[in-house]
Amino acid sequence: MPRIRVETDPTYEVVVGDDVLPECATIIDGYRKAVIVTQIGVAQNYREALGSDRWFISIGEGETAKSMETVDMLGRAFADGGLLRDDLVVAFGGGVVGDTAGLAAALFHRGVALLQIPTTLVAQVDAAIGGKTAVNLPEGKNLIGAFHQPIAVMADTSTLSTLPDREFRSGLGEVVKYGLMPEGRNILDLISARIEAIRARDEVTLTEIVVACATIKAQVVAADPEERLGLRSNLNFGHTLAHALETGGGYSFTHGEAVGVGLVFAMALAVAMHRVDATELENLRSILDGLGLPSQVEGKPDQDNLLAIMRRDKKSRGGLAFVLPSANGLELVEDPPPKALAAAFLAVGA
Repeated sequence: MPRIRVETDPTYEVVVGDDVLPECATIIDGYRKAVIVTQIGVAQNYREALGSDRWFISIGEGETAKSMETVDMLGRAFADGGLLRDDLVVAFGGGVVGDTAGLAAALFHRGVALLQIPTTLVAQVDAAIGGKTAVNLPEGKNLIGAFHQPIAVMADTSTLSTLPDREFRSGLGEVVKYGLMPEGRNILDLISARIEAIRARDEVTLTEIVVACATIKAQVVAADPEERLGLRSNLNFGHTLAHALETGGGYSFTHGEAVGVGLVFAMALAVAMHRVDATELENLRSILDGLGLPSQVEGKPDQDNLLAIMRRDKKSRGGLAFVLPSANGLELVEDPPPKALAAAFLAVGA
């Protein structure tokens, strides 16, 4: 199975393959006590693979479950169950589980070991790697969080076969993001060459995709583990508008759908600022369409509300901040001209 080392302190591995869960059970057995945080659907499908007699806690579905109320519930359950500092929290599910259980692990006893077992494409290619944990506020997504690197990320690609179609396509939004990064052009080539295999969830193709994306993320995280140097902000390409759409729309968008629209917005903004050629925007729309992802919003979202949410984005230093492409790669750009913003909103139907 491919193993990608994340060179943080301490280092850990991202293990990718279609038979990873048995190794997860071995890791869990090495701890005095372990609690597995999951959701009902994941537990129903895969509980036996980790051992049905283990300590499981289920949290709610969707972004609304990413809340301080859920973290409080988990912390109290950890305390009642006798979890101690040298024990283990296992995040077994998608990004909601990974983010929320990860934050609970970061806070409980000021830091308990965390094992990430991502079961969605979004989580396997992105969310579970890098130690970002967070929950949402009504004012914005992921505004309360902490860095807490896991002891390992165990990505079993066989779990992708049970995802609902919309959830699977959502993961492809993050895959496209990696493909648009300078170091990810091979990912776009892979999408172009094997789009039917991707739609059919071919495990060999999906393993290649997860490995390619995870390798890029591991490199970026190692260079800027806590986003202090600005390098890690490149991973937020397309996310400034995406998070605003999620928050402003009451999470009617999945994360990957919002990222697809956010990528179009960022690319259109770059075109309007003469940073890239307009053909880049058309190519992006074609890729998203081929993967069944939206490139525009429906209805008429309130621009003022979206702008207010974007000004609260974690990259912001008081204004608007976007990761935009150029001939030199991705760069953080602050307070773009109003005409360019207007063109970008128009490009996504807003």
